[in-house]
Amino acid sequence: MPQVKIYGLKDNLASNRRMLSLAIQEALTASIGTAKEKRFQRFIGLALDEFIYPGDRGLNYTIIEIIMFSGRTTEVKKKLITNLIAKISTTTSISADDIEITIIETPSHNWGIRGVTGDEL
Repeated sequence: MPQVKIYGLKDNLASNRRMLSLAIQEALTASIGTAKEKRFQRFIGLALDEFIYPGDRGLNYTIIEIIMFSGRTTEVKKKLITNLIAKISTTTSISADDIEITIIETPSHNWGIRGVTGDEL
């Protein structure tokens, strides 16, 4: 049950939110087996003057941070990134050149979920 943060310009995220959310969940389900109903996503829309990024990115530039338990193989994480880029770029107005993804892994004992640590679930 990864936690996902999606950063981008406010207007871009608003117009793409539904399809972006579906694409992210489909990629998580296909790549790492996340249950379809376990959607933990936060959209963080920023004003143009609050989002500083390189000039070679467009107005649809989107940063996705995925925080999840550590332990998955490099192969699985690469598959997730590839699936995310493919699904997002084919179902939204966001091109592959404007997508940046970071996977952040933490041990399960560093998570607090429903009153217990993640390793006790």
